[in-house]
Parts: sequence; C-alpha cells; structure tokens
Amino acid sequence: MKPTTTWILIADGARARIFANPGPGKGISPVEGGVFKSDHSPNRELASDRPGRTFESSDVTRHAIDPAQDPHRELKRAFATRLAAYVEERLAENAFSRLVLVAPPVTLGDFRTALSKAVRERVSAELDNDLTNTPVEELPKHLATVMAV
Repeated sequence: MKPTTTWILIADGARARIFANPGPGKGISPVEGGVFKSDHSPNRELASDRPGRTFESSDVTRHAIDPAQDPHRELKRAFATRLAAYVEERLAENAFSRLVLVAPPVTLGDFRTALSKAVRERVSAELDNDLTNTPVEELPKHLATVMAV
C-alpha cells in the first residue's frame, strides 16, 4: 500500500514553494522543482499607456478613464493558473494524495478558481496566511492547526 503523501503549497501572488509530508510525524521536505517565481513588477512598469480621457456629458470637464483591468492583479491570477496546471500534472502522476493550500485570502481565491475539480477534491485544508518567507524549520509550527507534521 502506497503511503499517503500530502503536498503543502505555500504561495502568494508571485512566489510559491511546494513541500511534501509522507505521513504524520515525518516532517516536510521540499518537492523537487517545487519553487516558482513570477513577475512582480509594479503597475507603472506593466502598463505602457496613460489612461485615456473623456469629456463630461454636460460640460467641458475632462476625466481620466480607469483601465478595465489591473495588470498587476492579472499577473497574480495568471501565476495561480500556472501553479494549478503544475499541480494537476503532478496529480496525474500520483505524486500526492492530499493537498494543503497556504496563501493570503486573495491568492486562495485565485487558486479556488484555477484548480480543476480533480485537484479541488484532494484539498484537505486551507490556511489563509502568507508563509512564503518563513524558514522551512518554522513551517511545522504554523501548519500544526491544519495537519500533523
């Protein structure tokens, strides 16, 4: 019988690390190829044009038109989609049995949208916290509320 392996995906909008837990009390270890980074440029570097301008309908006053999308926010959504695709590929290879998501609330929402039904069924816990900069040796204490490390 294959042991139950739990993957812990720790991410924010631009960085992610994946760890594996082979069972209760066995600790965590980094997954090979499980470090991801995305472009985290500010909006001023992502949008090349100034917003357009329009006239007020009743007089000659002009107003800037807000862009329809925030380019920075779109990068974060695309990063979540890229991670979701990687996790789905690895699920097809039976690399893990369960998945724990650890991310800030907005990023968790992006993952919920991007994850396939098959991967969502493997999510055993979610922790709304940003642990991307937390040293590996401190992670078990943060994860204790959602799993036995």
